[in-house]
Amino acid sequence: MSTVKTSQFWDRLPPIPDDKPVLIAGPTASGKSALALRIAEEFGGVIVNADASQVYDCWRVISARPSAEEEASAPHRLYGHVAYDQDYSTGHWLRDVTPLLSGEQRPIIVGGTGLYFTALTEGMADIPATPPRIRAAADQLELSKLINGVDPGTLQRIDTHNRARVQRAWEVQQATGRSLGDWQDNTPPPMLALCDTVPIVIDVDKQWLLDRITRRFDQMLETGALPEVEAMRHLYNPSLSAFKAIGVPELLAYLDGHMTLDQARERATIATRQFAKRQRTWFRARMKSWNHIDFSK
Repeated sequence: MSTVKTSQFWDRLPPIPDDKPVLIAGPTASGKSALALRIAEEFGGVIVNADASQVYDCWRVISARPSAEEEASAPHRLYGHVAYDQDYSTGHWLRDVTPLLSGEQRPIIVGGTGLYFTALTEGMADIPATPPRIRAAADQLELSKLINGVDPGTLQRIDTHNRARVQRAWEVQQATGRSLGDWQDNTPPPMLALCDTVPIVIDVDKQWLLDRITRRFDQMLETGALPEVEAMRHLYNPSLSAFKAIGVPELLAYLDGHMTLDQARERATIATRQFAKRQRTWFRARMKSWNHIDFSK
């Protein structure tokens, strides 16, 4: 956010009434956390995490969580509050965030996990938990086989390149006998109506974002990403969501001698760029009515 002059910064934001929660979505490395912090400092509020990787207590650097200094400058919630081996879904997040919606401080909900925002503002179906045996079976299947086991209607709603999303749809269909799309079509009312919020999507120039992604991973390495991953190396389990965070598999491969640090850096950067592309596409398709803000120009 430092590339934007202060006057330009505030001029580009929508009005922020004191009584409305602020929602900030955007691709990785786009400056979401910096924006949330500036809004909190200027208008007040508690910053609430809506990023699936930043919930884990083992990842501060590699998930780009706010620093300890940033967390001290404004209240932060739902950051690093989940153990590495804990199952944590969108439903878990929705239950955790609900009490914060009626607290004394206005929530500023920020992150890159689009499903968290849609569950909050569009509602979420109360789908039964997946039995362990079905989860274990899904973990062993190739992505193509998972896709073949999901109904066409649901496939049109999800990112079929995102294994976690496809596997979730497969598991729901196997466990309940109903498609994920069918469950979604029978959802209860949302916890928070979009019209009662200040919804912001950071929608920046593609090349500007790619440059920031490259610089940010180098900064992660400089500020302790490698020791952070090494500390969790003995607990590595590829089936756990915590170990699927971008940068973790790549640095583990380096630590195990399967690639050089430069190769790990390149693969993690490429994976982050691909992830950011999927995020941008998803936000533009699903958040058309939000305020789209570009700080890159």
